[in-house]
Amino acid sequence: MRARHHFHIDYLGHSVSATVQTGHSPVVEVLVDGKETGYARTHADGPTDVGIELPTDPPTPVTVRATPGPGDPRCLLLTEADGEPQVMAPRPY
Repeated sequence: MRARHHFHIDYLGHSVSATVQTGHSPVVEVLVDGKETGYARTHADGPTDVGIELPTDPPTPVTVRATPGPGDPRCLLLTEADGEPQVMAPRPY
């Protein structure tokens, strides 16, 4: 059965949102400031990394790590500068 889970974080003045669609073939969509910037389709419940860039000057590369399962999906924002993963908060829609 498919379900959509939404996650969000504000980082460096930009809005980063991720949607994780679970089911037989999980899908991860990433939006930065409301524009789709990353997409990945997986075939397992393991973590999936989606590399994106934030529109800073110069652009800042970051990675959204989505884990569709097992259990509840979760997302982290991984940055090279901080080195610490940032937990993306779940959003009910």
